Amino acid sequence: MIYLRLFTAFIKIGFTSFGGMSMIPVIMQEMKVNHWMTAEDLTNLIAIAEMTPGPISINSATFVGTRLAGLPGAIICTLGCILPSFFICLALAYFYYKYRQLDGVQKVLSALRPAVVALIASAGLSILF
Repeated sequence: MIYLRLFTAFIKIGFTSFGGMSMIPVIMQEMKVNHWMTAEDLTNLIAIAEMTPGPISINSATFVGTRLAGLPGAIICTLGCILPSFFICLALAYFYYKYRQLDGVQKVLSALRPAVVALIASAGLSILF
């Protein structure tokens, strides 16, 4: 039963959060609502998730899963956190390959190219300076 509750909690987190620090309040809310962690545990969760390499959402999911249900819990929580993004990307890829030949799609992509180049250049310049 705990595995299903963990999976649904992290599916919810995966669908409603967009990565980075924005996920912390959602994760904290789920932990408090389900009474899975104390305030001290949540502080440790944030510290460990920030210290370890990788996305904070996956690190948090792995930490919570391990803490509450061992290795199977870590796998369940991590999958719950990853699957929403995976299926959204899969759906976008499907629609892109299905409709990539349409003129409207090509025009939108052509219009986005300069913006993408500018964002990449901006990131590169911010690293240099």
